[in-house]
Amino acid sequence: IQEKQLENGNGENGDNHTFNSYACACVLASTIISGTFGYETGVMAGAVLFIKEELLISDVQVGLLVGILNVFALPGCMVAGRTSDYLGRRYTIILASIIFLSGSILMGYGPSYLILIIGRSIVGFGVGFASMIAPLYSAEISSPSHRGFLTSLPDVSLNFGLLFGYVSNYFLGKLTLKLGWRTMLALPAIPSLVLVILMLKLAESPRWLVMQGRVGEARKVLMLVSNTKEEAEQRLKEIKKAAGIDEKCSQDIVEVPKKSRSGAGALKELLWKPSAPVRRIVIAAIGVHMFQQICGIEGILLYSPRVFERAGMIGKSNLLLATVGMGISQALFTFISAFLLDRVGRRILLLISAGGVVVTLLGLGVCMAMVEHSKEKQLWAIRFIIVFIYICVAFVGLGIGPVTWVYSSEIFPLRLRAQGLGVGVTVNRISNVVVVTSFISVYKKITMSGSFFLYTAITALAGWFYFTLPETKGRSLEDMEAIFEKHSKSETQNL
Repeated sequence: IQEKQLENGNGENGDNHTFNSYACACVLASTIISGTFGYETGVMAGAVLFIKEELLISDVQVGLLVGILNVFALPGCMVAGRTSDYLGRRYTIILASIIFLSGSILMGYGPSYLILIIGRSIVGFGVGFASMIAPLYSAEISSPSHRGFLTSLPDVSLNFGLLFGYVSNYFLGKLTLKLGWRTMLALPAIPSLVLVILMLKLAESPRWLVMQGRVGEARKVLMLVSNTKEEAEQRLKEIKKAAGIDEKCSQDIVEVPKKSRSGAGALKELLWKPSAPVRRIVIAAIGVHMFQQICGIEGILLYSPRVFERAGMIGKSNLLLATVGMGISQALFTFISAFLLDRVGRRILLLISAGGVVVTLLGLGVCMAMVEHSKEKQLWAIRFIIVFIYICVAFVGLGIGPVTWVYSSEIFPLRLRAQGLGVGVTVNRISNVVVVTSFISVYKKITMSGSFFLYTAITALAGWFYFTLPETKGRSLEDMEAIFEKHSKSETQNL
């Protein structure tokens, strides 16, 4: 592979813009963990219908079972960044896979509600790791010209996992009550085991290797994930400079401070009196993660059968089939987004996505209000609600969903990247918990249409926030601090 890559021509700054197959293979393998995360989210939307029927649990218990995944994802997010700085990106993915494996087996066993809660909590801890490590590894292994595409693949995988969860609801729901939902919940054990085996064979992040002083190993990895020797050397030079290593140093093993190797002090630099560009980066990462969740899409996805039921649709089979269509819509447009990120740019996709979501949520609110205030069944309104939901999740898949992960995984400086992304993902999970656990009580308090109007206003605010972000398309990871420093200065001058 390396010999074929070195035959290719070279472009500006060592990046010849040719697609690298080995880098893609590494990213594709790592995205299995994101697909598992998506499946765990999607499958529970339908599985709870059968769990409630067999175990006779209340709505409060259903809400706890669904939401506890994100509650336990929080501590996972908090320790994932430091863990990946200490163990490496590759072994952190392996650790997360083992966590998923054990949790899935326990839920598949599922003799009681308590065991389900324990298994779901373990999986939630794994979700915290998966949310951070897959986009981080993808960003650090990719070249600038294809980083948008490759770093969006974890979210593409997540959405196809979500779709597979909906599909398994529909088909496995035809099994016996006792076997059906247990099979749904046990399935993620298989890809988790496969990922452990794959990651033992694949490359470590070259940026993490440089932070450990293992420059020789980093050079070997960069020769594999770059298309020319010149590109590999240029990328290594930039990474060494970002890590505080003399660019002219030719040694394979370099002594670096223990603080740099373990990531100690990164959180303090991020959150306690950060520099102007770092502060702007932290605000950007927290903002995109918070708005991704509080626009309400996660509540719609998780409680989609209830939304369709509230609109007037009846029958478990129809409800589950409708969620399959929703999953197809989001997965398809997330896949399309992957090809647009390096052409159109991150900021434009976020703005288009936010605008589309505002319009469709507004339409959903109007149609749902007509259904709720009519004494007769409004078939036309039901059809429009289904169409608006499909279009809404499509717009989320086009921008707000995948771009959030791409943008936040590439903007932090090398020394702060893992734990900085961990901060953003922690905010993501906190926001998710708020939305998921409050979705039922909110729509019961202000009606389903009222909740859609609320999410419309929030998404409009998100659009304004996206407008203030700098573009990062095609720029090296090592340039990001300078980009945000320049952006901060221009904002100050405008004020």
